[in-house]
Amino acid sequence: MTQETKDFTFLHFIVLIWGFTAILGVLIDLPSVEMVFFRTLLASVGLLAIVYFRKKSFSFQQRKDHWVTLGTGALIAAHWILFFLSARVSNVSVCLAGMATCSLWTSFLEPLFNKRRIKPYEVVLSVIAFVGIAIIFNVEFDYFFGLILAMVSAAIAALFTVINGKLTKREDPFVITFYEMIGATLAIALFFPIYLSFEGIDSLALSPTLSDWGYLIILALVCTVYAYSYSVKLMKRLSAFSVNLTVNLEPVYGIAMALVFFPEKEQMTSGFYLGTALILASVLIYPLINRRLKRKALNTDLLR
Repeated sequence: MTQETKDFTFLHFIVLIWGFTAILGVLIDLPSVEMVFFRTLLASVGLLAIVYFRKKSFSFQQRKDHWVTLGTGALIAAHWILFFLSARVSNVSVCLAGMATCSLWTSFLEPLFNKRRIKPYEVVLSVIAFVGIAIIFNVEFDYFFGLILAMVSAAIAALFTVINGKLTKREDPFVITFYEMIGATLAIALFFPIYLSFEGIDSLALSPTLSDWGYLIILALVCTVYAYSYSVKLMKRLSAFSVNLTVNLEPVYGIAMALVFFPEKEQMTSGFYLGTALILASVLIYPLINRRLKRKALNTDLLR
């Protein structure tokens, strides 16, 4: 098994874990903002322990990276809040289908950040995914708002994934994630007064039930500390586009699990599954094209 195959196999395992996060978001009774606050706070504590016991330095090679990671944390907080809000105003399936547009955004953002040309086949595959989204829009119009929230969340995810792709080239992934979770926690804490005013409520829901604490710990330690940190680590070898395109498989894993947990709420129309199938086709085609182009480039080099 090649290193690339190992990386993609592990990435699929991580995506499987992420597919469960939307279900946890529905199972936890806390509002989306408070839920993400506890998620990032618990993740920060977990990462603090990991970095300390692994005897890693909390300093970065470049001082500016402290501010970059803290700012990226604010983006992550916004992404997760919109993600969980989407799952609640629509359902898990629609939320995950909207998140699959992540590769579409990445196909434009990654070349912009890395100052390279846009690869035509990346755009074509992203358009296929977009057609799938358009079909879902058409047949599931009742979930329009939830799908829009998920797509905005996907755009933010594409942005911070590209940023992480550059950071991992010079910094430790666990230290990166630690500062990003700190940044996310601080951003939400600063957002609380605006949130209270906007919602017209007097107090925050900061008293999770016992079951909520259990789900929050799984969400923070398994889905964030473990899965997110290792996804950042994988970006040392995989491009942001290939990572986000593989993450498009999250709807398959998530929808399958949602059908088990919420069978009545998650029954969708045939058009929804057709749209989702188109999105997933773009995921499966990408590694085949990428591998073929790499072989072609290698053969060209050998002939020179």
